Amino acid sequence: MKKLILFVIVIFAYAGAFGQHYGEIGIFGGGSYYLGDLNPGRQFFLTKPAFGGFLRHNFNDRTAIRAGFTYGTIQGDDLRSKANTDRAINFTSHVSDISAVFELNFFEYFIGSLRHFITPYMFAGGSVFYFNPKAEYPGFSDQLVLHNLRTEGQNPGEMYSRWQFSVPFGIGFKYSLNSFMGIAASWTMHKTFTDYIDDVSTTYYFDPQDPDDPNRPIDEPPKRPKIEAEKASDPTGAHMKGMQRGDSSYDDWFSFAGISLSIKLNYLVKEKCLNKFY
Repeated sequence: MKKLILFVIVIFAYAGAFGQHYGEIGIFGGGSYYLGDLNPGRQFFLTKPAFGGFLRHNFNDRTAIRAGFTYGTIQGDDLRSKANTDRAINFTSHVSDISAVFELNFFEYFIGSLRHFITPYMFAGGSVFYFNPKAEYPGFSDQLVLHNLRTEGQNPGEMYSRWQFSVPFGIGFKYSLNSFMGIAASWTMHKTFTDYIDDVSTTYYFDPQDPDDPNRPIDEPPKRPKIEAEKASDPTGAHMKGMQRGDSSYDDWFSFAGISLSIKLNYLVKEKCLNKFY
């Protein structure tokens, strides 16, 4: 993450010193959702709120670079998506994403123009994000933090990291509202390199068993962490150790879609244009 932040700082420092155009600062609001084992292919399913902010430097009327932070919630539920009702797993996770992308406008565009005031655009780049899947099941008053429960038997040294890298890319439309403000609609997909955003990837780890085993000594209390892990791993208690729980051949995805509003920055240099219709 430090390398990505340093890269963004260098790019914007270079742009501010040698850029021929202008910058923007803006906010984003919209929704976020996920694709993975608990939702194999339904776009915008269980969309939750997302918001963020960004900086953009426009090199010219066709190209720009944007750095931003976006925070959203993603969710998956077997019983709602019907992906695997026998598995009956659910999760919710907040996602914090720091990204840097290169933008290409299909047409000439800049804020304040009466001629080049609208364009579709596409973009791609890199990001670092943090996630922390949790689940809710009957009998537990609080959400279960799945990473710490090692629901697929991961050894401590083999546990997945909640910091991951992704490749964001997408499309959108930009529109100049007036001489200093622009609005845009965008849809961003994030190709990740982890299959554990939903905490589901390989096989079941626990054998079904009664947490209150009658053979347990009376003076020995139930081991609650193990009960939580068993419930989170196999909510129905109907699967044997080694049976398939997820599909590790495909990594998870997440997406942001929404509207952004930005204000034009002239880097303390006032630009002049003799043709107001340009």
